[in-house]
Amino acid sequence: MSNRVIDFRSDTATRPSALMYEAMQEAPLGDDCKGDDPSVNLLQERVADLTGKEAALFFPSGTMSNCAALLTHCGRGDEYIVGETYHTYKYEGGGASALGGIFAHTLPVRDDGALALDDIRGAIRPDDAVYARSALLALENPTDGRPLSVETLAAMAGVARDGGLATHLDGARLYNASVALDTDLRDFAGHFESVSMCLSKGLGAPVGSVLSGGRDFIRECVRWRRKLGGGMRQAGVVAACGLVALDETPPLLAADHARARRLARELSDLAASLDAGRLKVADTATNMVFVYPREVSDFTGLVERARDSGIRIGGRDNFFRFVLHRDLGDDDVTHLLAIFSEYFNI
Repeated sequence: MSNRVIDFRSDTATRPSALMYEAMQEAPLGDDCKGDDPSVNLLQERVADLTGKEAALFFPSGTMSNCAALLTHCGRGDEYIVGETYHTYKYEGGGASALGGIFAHTLPVRDDGALALDDIRGAIRPDDAVYARSALLALENPTDGRPLSVETLAAMAGVARDGGLATHLDGARLYNASVALDTDLRDFAGHFESVSMCLSKGLGAPVGSVLSGGRDFIRECVRWRRKLGGGMRQAGVVAACGLVALDETPPLLAADHARARRLARELSDLAASLDAGRLKVADTATNMVFVYPREVSDFTGLVERARDSGIRIGGRDNFFRFVLHRDLGDDDVTHLLAIFSEYFNI
């Protein structure tokens, strides 16, 4: 009997590929704190080129790269504008506030994942000493699996620039947005002073995130990375995996998206056969499927039933989140759908 765990909780659950293991063994190494790890330097150059920026910096995590970006863009007592459900505000431990004294001015997020332009304009403080200084607009793409178009991002960033603000993009899964919308990374990144892109989510590397931006900006981020404890030594061992991920994983993302669409479609059919409103399934365009149960008991009961069958699923007590990734195949989706059907007696 197989002991394999089918993990739908996140695309961070992927294991290194065979090529990644080989790259770890063969990677040329140095001391990245001194800037002389050739594998890290190559990764940084590669991501800077992919995003059309002057420079880039390798971090242990996306949370740290986002935090360093905010701390570089904003001074103590400054304010950044952000969606109330965006990762940099909601899921990164309040690091910008705790470590940099930066205030978050949160705005409601529209159904498409964007912020209303009038809300952004209204959030920019007048140039008056009685207010915290509005310094930055921090956006996200995709947001909860919803990819934002270049035009949508450009409009929001344009309002920020007109108000004298810098712009940062949390592009943790930017490659997923790129594939879903058939859009080059540079087209997204071109509207932002800084872009954070995670290697260990959709791309499937075991660890790491890369922050790209102007050369002077990245030079300051090196200082913040040091203060945050993110300086690594022979980091080329993991940077080599990131280089492999950039080569081998983007062509696989469309299959992840297709499986997510299948899962959403068949779960919607299942929901239609239940009592009205017992399950609501959101549309998806990338690798995430969100399902909202009416009863908390359905959430807890299904999580336990899935665990007993070797399937890990996650979310909160008001929604399930299923994330497709390269370690999951068509049979795994079929298995999950069978668990749903059995649990709801369909």
